[in-house]
Amino acid sequence: MTRKMILPLVFGIAGTAILVALGVWQLQRLDWKEGVIAEIEARIVDAPVAIPATPDPDRDQYLPVVASGRITGEEAHVLVSVKRIGPGYRIVSGFEIEGGRRVLLDRGFIRETAKDAPRPGGEATVTGNLHWPDEIDRFTPAPDLDGNIWFARDIPALAEALGTEPVLVVLRETSEQDPPVTPFPVDTSGIPNNHFGYAVQWFGMALVWAGMTAFFLWRIRRRTD
Repeated sequence: MTRKMILPLVFGIAGTAILVALGVWQLQRLDWKEGVIAEIEARIVDAPVAIPATPDPDRDQYLPVVASGRITGEEAHVLVSVKRIGPGYRIVSGFEIEGGRRVLLDRGFIRETAKDAPRPGGEATVTGNLHWPDEIDRFTPAPDLDGNIWFARDIPALAEALGTEPVLVVLRETSEQDPPVTPFPVDTSGIPNNHFGYAVQWFGMALVWAGMTAFFLWRIRRRTD
């Protein structure tokens, strides 16, 4: 080995080691994320309880709840798109539970063409999960209040518009006969878990770095022979 080969060899080994370490770190993150998702999935289907008096977004996220009350006539239409179905709306209504409290009820999904169809409310016992979705960023448009079209489930804004507490129950089951809305329950499909793909990218880059290093060393050696 010549002196000219030492520095490229050091850079090659160091770069490959760093990229491999990043890939291993992403695999560790994958194990952690899969554990988190498993915990959430177990909680979602746990036995439902009454809605807490003072729900906490951190403590009570995904908490299964059951409540009886009256679905009010007020509703907000949140624009969404469902895979293999197409565009439509989540129907978020006011729900007055026994005792006079009013919370938000995400009744589920309707097709775009059913936006203005009548949807009776009335008495119902509902089972679902408390949820504070993170759907708003600086690119989210303001709601079209005249057309009653919302572009995200902005819980404080929806609560103000429908006169409820800033608490959302996402419906899973309802006692309604022939409910006019298809429930769209909480699940873990929206939780990002791209760590395996990132790991593959880092390992792939490590392989390319090692290959380029070997090729560079080969060329140096040929010049010095």
